[in-house]
Amino acid sequence: MSKPEVLKLFKSMIRESKKISSYNFSSFREYAIRRIRDGFKENKILSNPKEVQIAIQKAQSDLEIIKRQVIVGQLYSAEKLVIEHHLKN
Repeated sequence: MSKPEVLKLFKSMIRESKKISSYNFSSFREYAIRRIRDGFKENKILSNPKEVQIAIQKAQSDLEIIKRQVIVGQLYSAEKLVIEHHLKN
């Protein structure tokens, strides 16, 4: 996988994580984004092609998990809480 493809994977993971919008899951969203950034920074130093491929496969698997989480969150969405209205203003 080339560097642009890895960057695209990174951006896709961040973009999907930002779709987790419910107030109750905001800490999960922040954790996911932080973990994605940390994971890519940690794996930046990998030079063994086999290790790089394993890290990429894990990231792709994690992206699918994030996508499923977003879908589940949308299926069970509720009305905005009072605090959510105040946070956006």
